[in-house]
Amino acid sequence: MSRPQFEVADVIRRYEENFLDAYGDSVSFQRRHILNSLAVCRTEALGGHVLECDNQCGHQEISCNSCRNRHCPKCQASLSADWVQARREDLLDVPYFHLVFTLPGELVGLAIQNKAVLYDLLFQASSQTLQQIAADPKHLGAQIGFLDVPHTWGQNLMHHPHVHYVVPGGGISPDGSRWIASRSKFFLPVRVLSRLFRGKFLDGLRRAFDQKKLSFHGQLIDLEQPDAFTALLRNARRHDWVVYAKPPFGGPDQVLKYLARYTHRVAISNRRILSIDDGKVSFSWKDYANGNARREMALDASEFIRRFLLHTLPKGFVRIRHYGFLANRVRKAKLELCRQLIGTPPPDSGSDHDKANPDSQDARPDQCPACDEGRLIRTRNIDPSPTRTTNFSKNRPRAPDTS
Repeated sequence: MSRPQFEVADVIRRYEENFLDAYGDSVSFQRRHILNSLAVCRTEALGGHVLECDNQCGHQEISCNSCRNRHCPKCQASLSADWVQARREDLLDVPYFHLVFTLPGELVGLAIQNKAVLYDLLFQASSQTLQQIAADPKHLGAQIGFLDVPHTWGQNLMHHPHVHYVVPGGGISPDGSRWIASRSKFFLPVRVLSRLFRGKFLDGLRRAFDQKKLSFHGQLIDLEQPDAFTALLRNARRHDWVVYAKPPFGGPDQVLKYLARYTHRVAISNRRILSIDDGKVSFSWKDYANGNARREMALDASEFIRRFLLHTLPKGFVRIRHYGFLANRVRKAKLELCRQLIGTPPPDSGSDHDKANPDSQDARPDQCPACDEGRLIRTRNIDPSPTRTTNFSKNRPRAPDTS
């Protein structure tokens, strides 16, 4: 598939100065590093290597190195293919369910200023909710296993923290003697999940406040006062929180397609960007409120970069996590037990699988495109040649780093 006409990197290279002029005082070192990494990704600044046809047809290609930043659309797309192939061996021959837990709007501002605390709490509260309700004999009465795929954005790039869970439709009985299958089109009651999730999250948020783990800046400074914070929690507890159960996947193949598209996704893919002219960035988006209609949005370039950087993850934050019988320390043994109980053999690890997001430029065959006979082989390396002055020192941030 052809390379996208425009990339996030193009927006950064063209409009980063404008962005820093507007927001430089509040841009953390981490976010400046992200901007620089994406701007130089797969350019001569990072070096690379030369590929030549071993059939001596004379064809050459230069391949520049990747930045490998986890916020880079190009790098994450290529990493996704390898990760998904590894997960193939974890799949069970059962229906899979897809659930989404969403943070309510009144807590989004607090999440922006306390990402590490609230994102971790989002994982803890939602994962514990799933395991507790699934273990209840009134519902499934089994130990389940699942993985999460966190997203922090909506289609318009605004902050919208939510976590996707991919869950096999069933679990191991408490005594480990049998596989307890869920209903074919129903996993767990979302209303029960919503209420328990809400309670666990707000209780954890109260503890974080009492332990002084939260920071408050700007318009949220009043929440430092216990009465104001209590009022925020009381308001958040008054309504149901959104827990959405999507229709179940048909089987392992559909799960792989989903994982290939979503596990390593960043806030926007390069293929959604339509134009970057006249100080504006236009991109396509899905209007979920109107039947997933495809629409176009245009933002000032500085605002586009600001929204993109809203979704930087805290340093060291583990993005994809596994729980229950898929937890890393028990996965191999538990999956073997699951297959014995279900009566199915291990999957064929050599099977074909769908490739990840086509933003990747690495997923191309090594056949020479000129002669169609030779193979492209590496013949020499290219040393890094920095051609871009970083903006780390310009308008150094004075505001706290809330990323």
